[in-house]
Amino acid sequence: MQASPPKELIKPLPQSPRTSALPRPFHFLLFLGAGLWIVAAQGLAERATQGLTVRFNLSIISNLLQQLFFLFLLLIGFAVLRWIAARSPAPDAISSLNGIRATNALPARATTREEFLRGAALGWAIIIAAILPLMLLGALHPEFNLNLANFGYALLSLLTIAIATLALEVAFRGFLFIQFIEATGPVFATLFLSFLYATLSAFRPDATALSILNTFLFAVLFCTAYLRTRALWIGWGIHFAWSAVATLLFGLPITVDFGFNNLIFTSVSGPEWLTGGAYGPEAAFFTAIVLIAGIFILHRLTRHYAWEYTYTPPNPIRNPKAIAATAPAPLVQILGSTPTAASTNPVIEQHLNRNDENY
Repeated sequence: MQASPPKELIKPLPQSPRTSALPRPFHFLLFLGAGLWIVAAQGLAERATQGLTVRFNLSIISNLLQQLFFLFLLLIGFAVLRWIAARSPAPDAISSLNGIRATNALPARATTREEFLRGAALGWAIIIAAILPLMLLGALHPEFNLNLANFGYALLSLLTIAIATLALEVAFRGFLFIQFIEATGPVFATLFLSFLYATLSAFRPDATALSILNTFLFAVLFCTAYLRTRALWIGWGIHFAWSAVATLLFGLPITVDFGFNNLIFTSVSGPEWLTGGAYGPEAAFFTAIVLIAGIFILHRLTRHYAWEYTYTPPNPIRNPKAIAATAPAPLVQILGSTPTAASTNPVIEQHLNRNDENY
């Protein structure tokens, strides 16, 4: 019996992205419903956090609680929308963890940890490259306040940043993005949602033209991470690493106040276009250059995942020529056989007749 190959040599076949039988206008309605739910979930999370904070005196973890409520409401709400939209609703779509994760582009697969770590490494590299000119020019002036209590606040901030960045990715690059892709296509969906993401950032305090441009580029980067992997793990890793390194390691401001950071506070000196001013490095000119380079690096970094998770086999109905081109060539018999017609050479004929008699 032939021995089976070792398990480590068996590689899974490429998985094609899930296609939908729903009409495009229906996906657009789901997109609008998801957008309304994001607004509602944000308001509900704020109210729930305020009530618990006042009643139980939980002000120290109020930011963490709000992000947890927001993430929970997004995951459940989007799963319910998907369950309602399905023609044959599956009970486990909203009752099982795997069904909820699949709906929100958080699939459980063998490369989950690897994808997140690669995204975190890329996010780390991007923030380091973005502030490298400031360090070389001596524009950063950090102040340190290292004590045990502040280390505890830093850990709390790190957890809050992890939950908050995941919630943002689920909100803007999860179910909402998937439905808009089904309705309009990946290119238009990426550009439109990135523009919307950047427009919303214009209402933040100290926003500038450069901050809006960089927010747009960040959104394109995160959307590309989803399109290349059909999951949010890499995008979450990038978002988390950028925010955590900027605020906790360098003491620089970020767009959203995710928590407390009293370990390091850094003031900057120099023109606003170079430093980002009060908005932080997300409003610096050099950040735009780094983000554009980061998009190309991400595209190369995810080649293996793009093959594993986004490859679509040719459809014989839509493209029969592609199937014909990939079909195997007909088999050709190369073994000898007894001819049905008499040979023109008597010697060969006698030899063939003698072989037939022996058999």
